[in-house]
Amino acid sequence: VQLVESGGGSAQARGSLRLSCAASGDGYSSAVMGWFRQAPGKERQGVASIYRGGGSTYYSDSVRGRFAISLDSAKNTTFLRMNSLKPEDTAMYYCAAPTSDTYCVPAFEEALYAYWGQGTQVTVS
Repeated sequence: VQLVESGGGSAQARGSLRLSCAASGDGYSSAVMGWFRQAPGKERQGVASIYRGGGSTYYSDSVRGRFAISLDSAKNTTFLRMNSLKPEDTAMYYCAAPTSDTYCVPAFEEALYAYWGQGTQVTVS
């Protein structure tokens, strides 16, 4: 299984970016897909997650109301729309997903996310 992120880059404060993450693998489908981020010198933190069944979404307090996660199930791709960006959103952003037979995954429980993308840098100035 591979997760490939795209869409990172530089933006000015109050600007917007959209990240994409495409999951590939024979017959792979996960119950949830999530976005995490890690800023220099800080621990990785959960940002947003979306559950395939029902479409429930979860956000960290720091991004709620500004970021929106969505899922194109047919393409096995998740998107993270980031609006009203702040300098403190600067970080490496990672897409993650559990194995296809893992169903009970709390939104930001990193230990249950088996697959990770390579990360995409977001810089806000």
